[in-house]
Amino acid sequence: MKRALGMSAVSCLCLALLPAAAYAQASFTGIVRDTSGAVLPGVSVEAASPVLIEKVRSSVTDGTGRYTISDLRPGTYQVTFTLAGFRSVVRQGLELVGTSVVTANADMAIGTVEETITVSGATPTVDLQSTTRQSRSHRKSSRRFQARARPSRSES
Repeated sequence: MKRALGMSAVSCLCLALLPAAAYAQASFTGIVRDTSGAVLPGVSVEAASPVLIEKVRSSVTDGTGRYTISDLRPGTYQVTFTLAGFRSVVRQGLELVGTSVVTANADMAIGTVEETITVSGATPTVDLQSTTRQSRSHRKSSRRFQARARPSRSES
């Protein structure tokens, strides 16, 4: 009887721990620096994998250039580091197993400068249906023209 009770206690314990093993959560952590070795805060870090329901999890580096993306399912991941003004860095084939913590650091090089120019304003309206000719002149120039067109009194 005691042996049966002990076996059932061990069985219950194994069954209780089975879901925890099935949902083992791993994580990525690391530091992002530029090519001079200075840390880069504000870098967007994305971990993508087909094992994730949402397909991508993201994080942003803190003031010391560190990031952590936790609660990830075991599987193969692609980690992408992006920051404006720098070339993106992609680390492919990073394997997470069980409850592992994988360190994925990145050194980002300065990228090309990109400019975006936004032009706004209304285009002039052109009436293509009307044949009416209109002109606009300044008041001073039209008075001069009228004065020249009148015959002088000495000529009469």
